[in-house]
Amino acid sequence: MSETTNIIPVQIEEQLKQAYLDYSMSVIVSRALPDIRDGLKPSQRRIIYAMHELNLTPGSHFRKCAKIAGDTSGNYHPHGEQVVYPTLVRLAQPWIMRYPLIEGQGNFGSIDGDPPAAMRYTEARLQKITMEMLTELEKDTVEFRSNYDETRQEPTVFPARFPNLLVNGSSGIAVGMATNMPPHNIGEVCDAIIALIDNPDLQPLDLLEYIKGPDFPTGGFILGTEGIREYFETGRGKIIMRGETEIETLPNDIEQIIIRSIPYQLSTSQLIERMVELVKDKKIEGISDIRDESGRDGMRIVIQVKRNHDAQVVRNLLYKYTQLQSTFGVINLCLIDGVPQVVNMKEMLQNFIDFRHEVVLRRTQFDLRNAKERLHILEGLKIALDNLDEVIALIRASQTPNDASVGLQEKFGLSEIQAKAILDMRLQRLTGLERDKIETEYQELLIIIARLTELVEHKELRMNLIKEETAEIRDKFADKRLTTIIPAPAGSFNMEDLIADEMVVVTITHDGYVKRLPVDTYKVQARGGKGLSASNLKEEDFIQYLFVASTHSYILLFTDHGMCYWLKVFEIPEASRTARGKAIVNLVKLAEGDRIKAFVTLKDFHPEQNIVMCTRNGLVKKTPLTAFSHPRSIGIKAIKLREGDELIDARICEAGDDILLATHDGKCNRFSESEIRSMRRFSQGVKGIRLRNGDYVISMTIATAQDQLENGKPNSSTILAISEKGYGKRSPISSYSVTRRGSMGVITLKTNERNGYLAALMLVRDDDDLMIITQGGMIIRQRVSEISVVGRNTLGVRLINLAPNDVVRDISLVHSEPDEESLDKEVETLKAKPASNLEEFADGEDEEFAEEDEEEIEEMDESEEDLENEEDNE
Repeated sequence: MSETTNIIPVQIEEQLKQAYLDYSMSVIVSRALPDIRDGLKPSQRRIIYAMHELNLTPGSHFRKCAKIAGDTSGNYHPHGEQVVYPTLVRLAQPWIMRYPLIEGQGNFGSIDGDPPAAMRYTEARLQKITMEMLTELEKDTVEFRSNYDETRQEPTVFPARFPNLLVNGSSGIAVGMATNMPPHNIGEVCDAIIALIDNPDLQPLDLLEYIKGPDFPTGGFILGTEGIREYFETGRGKIIMRGETEIETLPNDIEQIIIRSIPYQLSTSQLIERMVELVKDKKIEGISDIRDESGRDGMRIVIQVKRNHDAQVVRNLLYKYTQLQSTFGVINLCLIDGVPQVVNMKEMLQNFIDFRHEVVLRRTQFDLRNAKERLHILEGLKIALDNLDEVIALIRASQTPNDASVGLQEKFGLSEIQAKAILDMRLQRLTGLERDKIETEYQELLIIIARLTELVEHKELRMNLIKEETAEIRDKFADKRLTTIIPAPAGSFNMEDLIADEMVVVTITHDGYVKRLPVDTYKVQARGGKGLSASNLKEEDFIQYLFVASTHSYILLFTDHGMCYWLKVFEIPEASRTARGKAIVNLVKLAEGDRIKAFVTLKDFHPEQNIVMCTRNGLVKKTPLTAFSHPRSIGIKAIKLREGDELIDARICEAGDDILLATHDGKCNRFSESEIRSMRRFSQGVKGIRLRNGDYVISMTIATAQDQLENGKPNSSTILAISEKGYGKRSPISSYSVTRRGSMGVITLKTNERNGYLAALMLVRDDDDLMIITQGGMIIRQRVSEISVVGRNTLGVRLINLAPNDVVRDISLVHSEPDEESLDKEVETLKAKPASNLEEFADGEDEEFAEEDEEEIEEMDESEEDLENEEDNE
C-alpha cells in the first residue's frame, strides 16, 4: 500500500445514517414538497420557467411537449424528459388542477383513466393565470440560483400574485412525511387575503366566513364542516367527499342511479371496476346493468337497479363500499424557508401575505432605482441641451470619445453615465419637440419617484397595494364554486340506510333464538290446513313469539323480570324458513336468567303514546313511550315486580284506547286506559283484573278508538280468541262491555276438554291474515275473514289441525296493504304527531339514566301503597 494513501475509518452505522439523511433532505426540499410561497415543486417550477423562456404565452403558438420537456431536462431538471412529461401533463388536466397552469392541445388523458398521448404528439402553452405568477420575475423580486451545471440561472421561487398552493392544492410523498392539500376557490381565497390584511387578528376559524372549504375541480359534495374546521385550525383533517347522484324512474317503473360527478382524484374506470367486483361478489345484489354514457354534456354513469330492489338502498351501498364516497385526508405540509412545516389556514395565508409584501417591496425598490437612474440621465441631457453650442464645440474639438466624455464631466460637472448618454444622443433629439419630450419625461419621473419613495417608506401603502392587486386577480379569475358543502346530518347515512324498508316475519323461540325472513314466505292457506315448518328446532325448543314488522322498526324487548332492551329489526340476521336463527343473547346483553316475554315494535317514539304492561298476576302499568327512547347496552328497568310475579305482555296505547286482559281460564276484562294513571319506569303498577284461584293472565289486547268506531259506526274489527287445541272464533268488540279496572271479567271462550284452555286473544280485522304457531314449530297462515263471527260465550271452530301432544303457542297478524284513502289518513296522523329526536338515542348514557332511576325509586313506595290500599278495599 502506498504511503500517500489516506484511509479514514468510518462506522458503517454513522455513514448509512448520514447518507440516508442527505437523501431524505434532498427528496423533501428538492422534489416532493411544495414551497408555501408559490405552491410549486421544483419540477413544476422548472417546466413553467422553461416555457416562459420559450415565450409560450397565452395567445402565442403551441409548441411540442417534447421540445418543452427537452428544454426543461437539458437546462434545469436533470432527470430525463420522460420524468418531466407526466408532471407537465398533470399541470394541464382540468380534473386535477382547479385552475390549470398549462393549456394543452391534443390527447392529455381523461378522467376515465386514459393515459395521455406521447409527448411528440401533444402541444402546450401557458395559461393566462400562470402569467400572474411570472409577471414580475424580471424586477429583482425573487432570488435566482445556478442550474445543475452552472450554465444558467433559474428562480428559486416565482413572484406569484395569488396563493397557488391554496388555489390548486398539492400532493406528494417525501421520506417520513407527506403532503395532501385540497384546492380552493380563487375568489374566496382572495377575499380571505383582503380580510386578513384588514384585520390581522382574525383566527383560523374566522376565515370560514370567506373560504367555505375545498373546491374540487370534479365538483361533487363535501359532507359536514367538521373536517374543514379541523384543518383550518390545525392543518390536518379528514374531509368526506361524495359524488353527485340522482335517481331516475323510467316509464316501465324501473329505477336507475345516475352519477353526475365523482370524488376528487378518482377515475371513472376505477369506480366502475369496483362496482363490477361488488356485483360479482354479491355484496350489492340490486344492480342489473352499469353503463358509462359520458359525453360532451358531462359525466353520466348509469346504474340500472333491479325491479324488486330499492334504488335508495343501492345508492347507499355504493356510498359505503365504493369510492363514490371517500375521504380526503388533509395534511398542510409545505416548505417554509426550506423547512417542512404543517400550517393552519391563517398561517398559510399570512405567509403568502408576507411573501407578497416582500415581492412588492423589492419590485418598488427596483422601479425606484431605475427611475432614479433615468432621472439622472435626463438631468444630464437637460444640461447638454441648455449648453448645446458649447457641448457640440467640445465634442468636435476632442480626439476620441473618451476625451469628449472626460471634457464633458470636467466642464459641466456631469457623471460618466451622463456624459455617455450625451455622446450617444441622436441628432434628432436636438429638435424643439424632442427637447419638450425630455422635459415632460423628467417631470413625470419626479412624480413616479415621489410615489415609489412613499411606497418604500410606508408599509401601510404597500399593504393597500397588495389588496388592490389581489382584488384585480379575483375580478379576473374568480368563478362559482364547483363543490357543494352539505351539512353533516343531511348528508350522512348509517347502517339503516343500507337496508331496504320492507315487512318481515320475526320469530323468537322459547330457548332464545331469533331470525327474520320475508313475509311472503308463508303462502295463504285455507282454514283447517296443516301449515309449514317455520324452523328446524332442536328437541324441546319451540317458537314462542312471532310478529310482523318493518326492517326499519325498533323493537323493545321486555323480559319476564321486567327489563327492557332496545333493538332494530334489521339487526336481526335473515335466515331461511327452516333455519334455527341466532341466539338473542348475541344481539342484546340479557341479564342472567332473563327470558323475552313481550315485545313492542314501533317506527318512532311519540310523546303522546304510552307503554301498557301487564303481569301474570293481573297488574297493569302505563308509562310514557319516551321513557324507553334512551337505550342502554345493559337494558333499563321497565317495571318493578313482586316476588312470584312476572311480566306477560307490553303494548302501545294512546288516549281513548281500551285494554282487554285475557286469562288462562278464558276470562276477559275490558276497561279504559284512562283508569291507569301514568307512572315512571320504576313503579309497580295497579290491579287490572281480579283472578280466581289458580288462574293467571295469558294475553293483553289494545282496542283503539278507530278499532271500536269508524265514521261513528262499528267497524270490521273483532276479537279473536283461540284455544290451546286449535279452536277459535271471532266476536264483536261490542260484546265485551267496558267495566272497571280490577273487575273479574266475562267469559271470552268456553274452556273444556275439547277446546282446552285459552291460548291467545287478539283484535283483528277482516282484511288481515292470521298466523298461528304451535309449540312444535308449525305455522299456518289463513285469512281472518274465513273465521266465523259468533257470540262471546261459545266454543268456536277448528282453525288448525294439530299433531298429537302439540298445542297452540302464539298468534300474529299480517296486515293487508292499505288503500289510498286509509294511507292518506295515516300520513295525516303522522304529520300531526311531533317528531322525536332519534339522533339523541345512543348507548353509553349510564350516568344520566342512573340519576333518572334514582328519581323513579322515590315513586316506587307510593305506587306500592296505592296497590295495597286498593286490595284492602276489595
